[in-house]
Amino acid sequence: MKFVDEATISVQAGNGGHGCLSFRREKFIEFGGPDGGDGGDGGSVYVQAVPGINTLIDYRFAKTFKAKSGQGGMGRLRKGKSAEDLVLPVPVGTKVVENETGELIADLNAVGQRACVAQGGYHGLGNARFKSSTNQSPRKITQGQPGEARTLQLALHLLADVGLVGLPNAGKSTLIRSVSAAKPKVADYPFTTLYPQLGVVKLGAYQSFVMADIPGLIEGAAEGHGLGIRFLKHLSRTAILLHVVDVASADGSDPAEAFRQVESELAKYDDDLVNKPRFLVLNKMDLVPETEREVLKAAIVRNLGWEGEVFAISAVSGEGTKALCSALMQQIKL
Repeated sequence: MKFVDEATISVQAGNGGHGCLSFRREKFIEFGGPDGGDGGDGGSVYVQAVPGINTLIDYRFAKTFKAKSGQGGMGRLRKGKSAEDLVLPVPVGTKVVENETGELIADLNAVGQRACVAQGGYHGLGNARFKSSTNQSPRKITQGQPGEARTLQLALHLLADVGLVGLPNAGKSTLIRSVSAAKPKVADYPFTTLYPQLGVVKLGAYQSFVMADIPGLIEGAAEGHGLGIRFLKHLSRTAILLHVVDVASADGSDPAEAFRQVESELAKYDDDLVNKPRFLVLNKMDLVPETEREVLKAAIVRNLGWEGEVFAISAVSGEGTKALCSALMQQIKL
């Protein structure tokens, strides 16, 4: 299934049914009183977060959604039938924004949470409502109100405890394959991961967390270069960021410089991302001779002035990943 995390849709609530203008007419009752009934309410449009949906692809092609209008009132004081509400299912983590004003209408981050995005029109009143001591035969009715119409932006922000960031080919996909059941594509060329991948890391009974693999960032990602700009928003809900650095890059690039490049893009996009708890993960240690590993680790930490948690791992062999996941679980509990 193609991953779609943004969609623009138009919603139209139903109109209220008009009130009825009617008088009682039966045999031997020539001048009966008014008996026009009220109309029914128009259906409203709701957006509801439901389980089992992971993408907004259903709204990529079907873009217009209309609720039905209420039925008009009838004689003999019969009220028109109100229309059913229209409920649009979306993934948990979807934000609903009014397209023209940019107003945040709803942030649906829990299963079952719903929000009304277009209110149905109120019903009209029949002429029986206007009978009084001074007006026994009213010819006044009111028409049903029109339903709201809106254009909405749907934006999915993935719900994950841990987010992986780093340059392309840093080994993020290999890491999430190693510690979870997720199976993202892995290859030796950049941008193998074209959309976010989620994996559940299970450490024991009632001990698990969700990890998100975000497509690799490049210089200028915050301005729209590469794929990163499309998916940086998914990091906003994560509790911890894992900054994955390739310590044995094929082009011989400096690991510290790779770290700074990604950190700069995070800061440009949102300062809050840089202020989140972060672990530094030095990956591909299996390609470094054992006698040089500690020296390399110390040099990178010193060069960066890093004071947080540091883990030297090999995502391919699994070396160091167990300690990393245990530390993540403890941090999430905090």
